[in-house]
Amino acid sequence: MPDCPVLEICVESVNRAEAAERGGADRIELCQDLHSGGITPDAELMQATRNHVRFSIHVLVRPRSGDFVYSDAEFETMKRQIQIAKELNMDGIVLGLLDENREIDQKRTSILVRLAHPLPVTFHRAFDLCRSLTDSLSAVINTGAKRILSSGGKARASEGLGCLADLVAAAGSRIAIMPGGGVRANNIRRILRETGAREVHTSLGIADQQPDFGSFESAVVPHTARTRKVANFEGRVRNLRRLIQSISSGTRPTIE
Repeated sequence: MPDCPVLEICVESVNRAEAAERGGADRIELCQDLHSGGITPDAELMQATRNHVRFSIHVLVRPRSGDFVYSDAEFETMKRQIQIAKELNMDGIVLGLLDENREIDQKRTSILVRLAHPLPVTFHRAFDLCRSLTDSLSAVINTGAKRILSSGGKARASEGLGCLADLVAAAGSRIAIMPGGGVRANNIRRILRETGAREVHTSLGIADQQPDFGSFESAVVPHTARTRKVANFEGRVRNLRRLIQSISSGTRPTIE
């Protein structure tokens, strides 16, 4: 369905990446340590995920948790992480850099965007911490990034719908605005309809849950429990896909 909005799922394990693909997601954002907001996945996880899924993998480049003002050493680390992602055939990069005044670090972001080329870059929700989202929109566009992940300056996308709609309108065809933050089955249709966005992002509440068994390969967990947990995740992704498709087709969604 060519007019169907893009569904991006944030995952931190191969099991969930495979489940997202089976469930009908268009791509994943791959990271580790979602409970802290996510950091760059190690090379082993990138390679294993690439070996097991065919759809698009966008990799979070974030050398540590915490704020988004990075030292020179951390900036060099981000450069190396982008190079590794390219060598391992990832499909996109997700990053966000701010300066000490809570503005887009346009100079260093531009350097990383050029380094990532030809991979597209998403500027993540560090964007929502900026003082003026309108000014920051122009700054991110100037870096050459292809999309912005945003909750409209609020904790959840459902609380920032007006701002997101304004960003989508102001961005036009220059950059994609992708709502994210608290996106669930009970609000995804409203978020897409009221913002006019053509892409949407969710972790399906992983960061709010207990650690995913699939993230700990050495953990002693009954196989049936792991299977059930992954199957539930796949079903939730599939439900989101059906909800999104129902917007484009004008039909009533069928939910499992």
